[in-house]
Amino acid sequence: MVLTGKVVHEFGIQSPSDKFFKVYTTQLHSVQNVAQRVHETKVHEGDWHDIGSVKIWTITIDGKVETCKENIEVIDEQSKLITFNVFDGEVSKKYKTFKFTLQVIDVENAGGVLKLTLEYEKLSEDITPPYGYLDFVTEAAKDVDAHLLKA
Repeated sequence: MVLTGKVVHEFGIQSPSDKFFKVYTTQLHSVQNVAQRVHETKVHEGDWHDIGSVKIWTITIDGKVETCKENIEVIDEQSKLITFNVFDGEVSKKYKTFKFTLQVIDVENAGGVLKLTLEYEKLSEDITPPYGYLDFVTEAAKDVDAHLLKA
C-alpha cells in the first residue's frame, strides 16, 4: 500500500526569472490580483513572506471553491526555490502531508523553466494523486507570468 507520492511539472516562462521568483518571495499578496482561480488570500499569523507565517487561501480546485492554509517552509534565493506547506481545509481531508516546491531555473536568452513539485501523503489508498492542485498551481503561475509580461 503506497500512500506517499510526488508529481512534477515543468514548463517555460517568458518573464524574467528573477522577477517571477520575486513575486513568490516578496509579493505573494499580489497573486490574488492576477490569478483567475485565486479568490482571496489573507494573513492568518505573521506576515506575507516570513518562513512559518500562515496565510488562508480561497481557491478553485477541480471547479470547486475551497479554502486552505499555507506557510512557507524554505526560501533558497540562490537556487530560486521556495517550498510551501499546505494544510487544513479540503486538502487535509485527503492528504496527511501536502507540500509544493516552486523552482525557477534560468535559461540563457529566455525567461526560464518553472519546475513545480507536489509531494504528498494520502490518508487512504483510494485517494487519487493531487492533479487538480497541480493544475491550479500551474494555471496560477501562468497567470503571474502573463501579468509580468504586461508590466
